[in-house]
Amino acid sequence: MNYNHLLYFSVLAQTEHYTTAAARLGISQPALSSAIHQLENSLGGVKLFEKVGRNIRLTDEGRFYQETVDEAMKRLHGASMLLRQSKTQAPVIIRMGVVSGTLDGLLARQIVSYTESNRRIRFDLTESSSENLMNLVRTEKLDMAIVDTSNRDRSLHFRKLCQRDFLVALPENHPLSNRKEIDPAELVSEPQVVFNYNISQTFKEWASGDPADGTVVCTVDTSRAALDLVKAGMGITFIPTECVEQRPGIRYVPLKNWHQGLYMCILYDKWLEPPIWDFIELTVKGFRAEKAKA
Repeated sequence: MNYNHLLYFSVLAQTEHYTTAAARLGISQPALSSAIHQLENSLGGVKLFEKVGRNIRLTDEGRFYQETVDEAMKRLHGASMLLRQSKTQAPVIIRMGVVSGTLDGLLARQIVSYTESNRRIRFDLTESSSENLMNLVRTEKLDMAIVDTSNRDRSLHFRKLCQRDFLVALPENHPLSNRKEIDPAELVSEPQVVFNYNISQTFKEWASGDPADGTVVCTVDTSRAALDLVKAGMGITFIPTECVEQRPGIRYVPLKNWHQGLYMCILYDKWLEPPIWDFIELTVKGFRAEKAKA
């Protein structure tokens, strides 16, 4: 159904005069006559108007149709006005995913600053593994995600933010807990509690030798859950410096030459509202500026 045809019909039904209706609509009389003819054809040949001398009037079918069309046009107008108002008044939800540790420091400050400067902004944050976050971006359940791997999936676009250092979290009675530094190769056979699962994959690449399948004893989504299990004695976990929590029963030892990149991940060719794009650019520039100062 053509919206303009319905609008033309509504105005002509009010005036019952082609010249007056055409002038009100800002179109020619032949164009109006052609539109009404097309509308009648789309309705199966129903006559909406009949001639009375040199004038026209609505048929019974036309009067019935006018009530429905006028109500529909009123609702469409109301919806259009509501959408126009919402463009400047309704909240803008930024659906963002993060791996553990990224909300500490700069990103948290940027979120607070952005919401204070724009009261329309609301954040919906999801903390999970990179693999899960990238899948949520692919399926458009997240607008963006900060992840710790740059997957080669061509549907996703990655922009490097920074590089972060890692430590190993050990039970305080572990034989290596008093070391000043540990080579990752010394830990390949240790039972591991893994969070942000891609850390495990990266560890296998960087450490000399691949851990046996049995060394990963548990996988969790967050660093806090991993630390709970380390404290309980399940194993060790590798943790970025931002996630360190001072807890009784846990010791942290720096890992030798172990770093990991953080990336902003978005979906290629996805339209995002300007405030969301602005926050993405703010985040990328903020991380890079902080890196330049270091």
